[in-house]
This record gives sequence, structure tokens and C-alpha cells, in this order.
Amino acid sequence: MNILSAAHPLSGPTSDAPLVRALRGDRPDTVPVWFMRQAGRSLPEYRALRAEHRMLDACLNPELASEITLQPVRRHGVDAAVFFSDIVVPLKLVGVDVDLVAGRGPVFSEPLRTAADVAKHRKEFTADRLREALDPVREAVARTTEELGNTPLIGFAGAPFTLAAYLVEGGPSRDHLRARTLMHSDPETWQSLLDWVAELDAVFLEAQVEAGASAVQLFDSWAGSLSVADYREHVAPASRKALESVRATHYAHPTLHGYADRPLNVPVIHFAVGSGHLLEELADIGVSALGVDWRTPLDEASARLGDAVPLQGNLDPAYLGASPEVLKSHLEDVLERGRRAPAHILNLGHGVPPETDPDTLTRIVELAHAWSDAS
Repeated sequence: MNILSAAHPLSGPTSDAPLVRALRGDRPDTVPVWFMRQAGRSLPEYRALRAEHRMLDACLNPELASEITLQPVRRHGVDAAVFFSDIVVPLKLVGVDVDLVAGRGPVFSEPLRTAADVAKHRKEFTADRLREALDPVREAVARTTEELGNTPLIGFAGAPFTLAAYLVEGGPSRDHLRARTLMHSDPETWQSLLDWVAELDAVFLEAQVEAGASAVQLFDSWAGSLSVADYREHVAPASRKALESVRATHYAHPTLHGYADRPLNVPVIHFAVGSGHLLEELADIGVSALGVDWRTPLDEASARLGDAVPLQGNLDPAYLGASPEVLKSHLEDVLERGRRAPAHILNLGHGVPPETDPDTLTRIVELAHAWSDAS
């Protein structure tokens, strides 16, 4: 069992933060709010920084990564920061040749499509190599948590299936056909690929938690393309493996008399886009809270999960461009439906669109906090 030091934010400043309480299944006085992709995206101050720095360079510059992570907390008053990074950062750090191409996304010079491809990468780009390369990430997290005080930082990683799909396809794909074909045509190679990516994910998440993150989120962009059976058999074990070490990490709560009395796990959130048909499977990998995209109402999601799992979500990003009255009505509907879950963290049902007016996000936070106080 991994135990965080008494100096870790979870053992003091963030232990009773609304987000952490909600992830433990409590209901704080106000519904905690944060937004996926809030670190950057729509903020002019972010764009000013990015005009001078490439994305991956910014991710691996501790000062820049910390500043971008903090910007939405200062502007919007959200209840959590999410670490500014990209899902390909662990791959980049171990030496995989990947670039983020504007208007397209991650592009890999060597797609992995055979057993030999996977074996070569597993041998050369190891988890130990990643551990040795993570100092910029550790420093960025430490800088950020020192400034955040009692506001939690959420660590971040891309789920094994999404990373594997990019690696097999060589870049973005509409249907991930090559990846899904490898899954069935050569299941041993597919399993080896996912095991390797899960190992890297685990090390990446561990480093963020050890440096000060109070929770982590595993983000699966492409799991929605899978059937329930395929996810359960070919993907869920790797996602579970990616989270195992974080889930086994405990922290001391200042009101407790010791770890032995009631060890508390580091909270874990899992979110997958287009995954309404997979909710039960996603929850089954072992999570503190499950993110729900905008397609599935929160009360329906909670009912399917036996009203046993805290939920995160699920404002439709399309409403961010609607009139204030229409957005407020949608927000209130989401908050009402979230009452059914043991706890609710307000978020979008996907990421912040780049064209979003930042004042709209600030207003959502204000309305959500005021609604909680009046309820």
C-alpha cells in the first residue's frame, strides 16, 4: 500500500475541499464545479502564451504548464484545477516520435501494426525510462499545488484504448478500424500494446499524485466506438491496470487518528466520450466517480448504476453558445438530475470549445454555487 506523506495536500489543505468530499460520496454545501479542457482553450491569457510556444513544449515547461493550469482557477473560481498536459506526453517523454499537428491532432511517425512493432516499442520505451523523464511534470505539479492552497489539482492521463488507437492508426481516425481490427485479428499483440500503454499511464499518474495532485482523471476519447463485449474483454483490464497503483495509494485525513483507522484512497474519475452504453463497464473498473457525457441524463445514469456512484457532468457544450436564459434552464435541469446520485460534480459533457466566451464559464460557476446555497 502506497501512503502519501503528511505534507501532501490531501492530508491537509484539500482534504475537505468540495471536490474531494464529492468524490468520497459526500454532498458538500455547494456542488463543486470544474470544466474539462478548462486549462487554456478559451482564455485569451492562454492564447497569448501559446502564441509563443508549441503545445508539447508548453506541457513540458514547468513554469508555463503551472501558469496555464492556474489561469482558469483565477478567472472562473472553479473548485478544482486540472493539470495542463496532453494525452501523448508520456509517449513523448519516453522517446516515441509524435507531434501535435495543428488542425489534426497527434501524428506518429511509426504506427504500431504488427507484433514486431509493439515488441520493439515495449523494449525501448519502458516505464522505467518514463520515470526518469518525469521531472518537468513533477516540478509543474509541485509549483501548481503550492499556489492552489486548498483548491485540489486533478491529475490527467489518456486511457489505454485511446492511446493505443492513435498508435495503431498513426493519428486521428473516424472509426478506429485498424485498431479494432488488430484487437480481433491478433489479440495477443493487442493485449501487449494495451499492457505497455497502461504501464506508462500508471507511472504518469503516480508521478502527478506523488507531486501533489489530489485526484486523477482517466480520459478515454474513443471508447465510445466499442461494443460492450469488446470493451469488457479487450479494454477494461488495461484501464483497470492503469489506475491500480493510484487506487492503492492512501492518504491521512487530519481528523483521523491514523492510517490504520480508516485509510482513504486517492480519488479516481473516469470519463469516456460517447459511452452511454458502457456506463456499467466503466464504473466496474474501480472508480470514485464516473463522468457522463451530455447524451445520457444524470438521473438515468445513476439509476443504471444502482445510485451507488458519484457522477460528474454533464452540461451539453452546445449550450455555451445559447442565450443566458436557455443556458440557465439547462444548467438547472442538470443540477436537478444530479441530485439522484450519491454526489455530483458539475462539469461539461465534454471539453470546453475554444470559441467559448470565458464569461459564460464564470457565470455557470456562480449560478451553480448560488443554486446549491438555495437548495
